[in-house]
Amino acid sequence: MLKLGFIGAGTVGTALAVRLSGKGYPVVAVSSRTRSSAERLAGMVRGSRVFDTSQGVADNAELVFITTPDAAIPLVAAQTRWHKGQSVVHCSGADSTAVLQPAKDAGASTAGFHPLQTFASIKQAIENIPGSTFAIETVEPLLTNLKDLASALKCNWIVLRAEDKVVYHAAAVIACNYLITLIKLSTDLWQTFGVPKEQAVQALLPLLRGTLHNIETVGIPQCLTGPVARGDAGTVTKHLKALQQVAPAVISTYRELGLQTIPIAVAKGKIGPEQSQELTGILSTDSRN
Repeated sequence: MLKLGFIGAGTVGTALAVRLSGKGYPVVAVSSRTRSSAERLAGMVRGSRVFDTSQGVADNAELVFITTPDAAIPLVAAQTRWHKGQSVVHCSGADSTAVLQPAKDAGASTAGFHPLQTFASIKQAIENIPGSTFAIETVEPLLTNLKDLASALKCNWIVLRAEDKVVYHAAAVIACNYLITLIKLSTDLWQTFGVPKEQAVQALLPLLRGTLHNIETVGIPQCLTGPVARGDAGTVTKHLKALQQVAPAVISTYRELGLQTIPIAVAKGKIGPEQSQELTGILSTDSRN
């Protein structure tokens, strides 16, 4: 198997190293901005050496993962001496392999290998990887190697072009990060009628789990429920009036999400053109007028 090295011992790098080592891939070299982080990662895998510089990793590994913060990837690529026959892979979601151009110029193969998953901590990252999807940007023969790595991790994979990366990452941000924002807005509203945030979260979690289950089992658009899905203009109007009283800053978000939901409701087949137009008018009009 390929000898693996990791430059950067944060959440993603540690999770990948631990999981790949567990599948029999030798993780032979690790470096990080702080030696303690590198030593922590090396202590979690068998047979790994800690190096003080990225060069030590590059000199000892056949496939090197750069798992630093995105802003540091071009610097690592430029300051490290690479060689022909080596593979250099970053795990950025938004950056293309263009940031690894110095490695490519030196004769190395380059790739992006991004796990489409949320990693709040090292422990959760290790647990969450199986079943995830990796977005791969590269060409053969490295493409096959990375597909094999994804399969070994019990993950799926998709192949992206360089120009797809930013939109792909924006989509991930909307689905993951902004979901947290929406839950924060929702729990803030619960506090207006006296329910603490922690209790609100616990009350909403079964609803969220049910929604995710419906998305998985029924699919979009059929899983859509709620007032827009059934063309209930009266309830939408009530929502807008109530929000104007207790949380006017939320109205613009409610309006935009409602407008984006109307086409889904139409696709579900539960509302027709007249209901769609009525909802569009309500959600497009300032409720203060």
